[in-house]
Amino acid sequence: QVQLVESGGGLVEAGGSLRLSCAASRSIFSIASMGWYRQAPGKQRDLVAGITAGGATNYADSVKGRFTISRDDAKNTVYLQMNSLKPEDTAVYYCYARRSWPYGDNYWGQGTQVTVSS
Repeated sequence: QVQLVESGGGLVEAGGSLRLSCAASRSIFSIASMGWYRQAPGKQRDLVAGITAGGATNYADSVKGRFTISRDDAKNTVYLQMNSLKPEDTAVYYCYARRSWPYGDNYWGQGTQVTVSS
C-alpha cells in the first residue's frame, strides 16, 4: 500500500512556479520530519528542503529565497512552493517522511519529475 503520495510536478519555463504536495497516509504517525530530496541524471540525491514536527525548516543553499516548505495543521501533508525556477532545478523530486523514536521508519514517495526549460 502506498503511504506517501507526491503530486505537482511538471514542465515549466524558467522563472515560473510549481507547487509540490506530499500526502502521508493517516496510518503514518509520529512523524519527526518531512520534505524533499531531488536527483538529476548522473548526480546524487540531495536534500532540497525539510520541515520538522515543530515547524523548523531547512533548505539547500541553492534554493534559499526561492523555495518555501510548509505543512497543514493536521501535519499529514507538506507543500513545497517553488518560485523563480531555474533549469538547474530540473530533477526528480522525492518526498520523504521520517518517524520519530522509537519507530524510526523512513518512507519515500514515488518521485515527481520537475523540468524547467530555458
